Amino acid sequence: MLRFLIRRISVIVPTFVAVTFLSFMLIHLVPGDPIETRSGERGIAPERLAELRHHFGFDQPLWRQFLRYEQQVATGDLGTSIVTQDSVWQEFLQLFPATVELSVCAILFAVLIGIPLGVIAAVRRGTAFDYGLMGISVTGASMPIFWWGLMAILMFSVTLGWTPVSGRISDAMFVEPVTGFMLIDCWYSDDVGACRSAASHLVLPMVVLGTVPLAVVARMTRSAMLEVLNEDYIRTARAKGLSAPRVVVIHALRNALIPVVTVIGLQVGALLSGAILTETIFAWPGVGHWLVESVQRRDYPVVQGGVLLIATLVMLVNLGVDLTYGFLNPRIRR
Repeated sequence: MLRFLIRRISVIVPTFVAVTFLSFMLIHLVPGDPIETRSGERGIAPERLAELRHHFGFDQPLWRQFLRYEQQVATGDLGTSIVTQDSVWQEFLQLFPATVELSVCAILFAVLIGIPLGVIAAVRRGTAFDYGLMGISVTGASMPIFWWGLMAILMFSVTLGWTPVSGRISDAMFVEPVTGFMLIDCWYSDDVGACRSAASHLVLPMVVLGTVPLAVVARMTRSAMLEVLNEDYIRTARAKGLSAPRVVVIHALRNALIPVVTVIGLQVGALLSGAILTETIFAWPGVGHWLVESVQRRDYPVVQGGVLLIATLVMLVNLGVDLTYGFLNPRIRR
């Protein structure tokens, strides 16, 4: 197991360096000068422009800027925002709980609905329920998040008025930030109205972000269950007279969950990338919305640091999934 862990960690190091290089180069390919963008329509004197470029190191060759950035990252320094002059780490930590709250609720929504639907579809293979579920899953996985989010707003917020359009809580509510997670902070405050407002603001973004993972989890659960249900030990369990629910849940589902767990872990990357669009559409004050605004403002340190931190989280989650998979299935370790 230790050798398996070392092999997996050895893959992360070059991946981390490659992500650092790509995030640095791609943001520099975006047209526009960050210093001029910062000055806005008022413009800036040429002397002051040269002074600011020298201060932020933009007057140096690109390769030297990259080496300087790598040295900063190696010491844990992700730089300072050009616009706000705040530490990238500080801004990220302030906004990250909102993204985590949205992503966790979305993956729970996908898992709690996707796994039971996949199991039922496998048990009722070839029925109208099976075909209907698979058709809905393909449709859900194919819908672009930006289109699905706008349609959901028009349907449930504008037309039906069931949910708020944007934000994490009503402007009329104030909850003291303790953990940064709005649902937990509202629960600590014992304000029932604030809890209802936070939950109602979370529902629509959660459903929009969790639709694609739900479809993937349902399809994978169905495929894994169909494979397991044809095994000899399942026929033996049925021949012993065990009840159908016990055979499906205890014997079949437990073994079918191994590939499903892997898929759920891989969906973390999809959730974080999808959160960028979802947070932008619903004005959700998280890391995704922060990155989009930073790209528009050409805030190089924020974009580079935010992308690097998100990529690091995805790599760590994938490492955890690999280790879990290797623990559940010893053949993977070899």
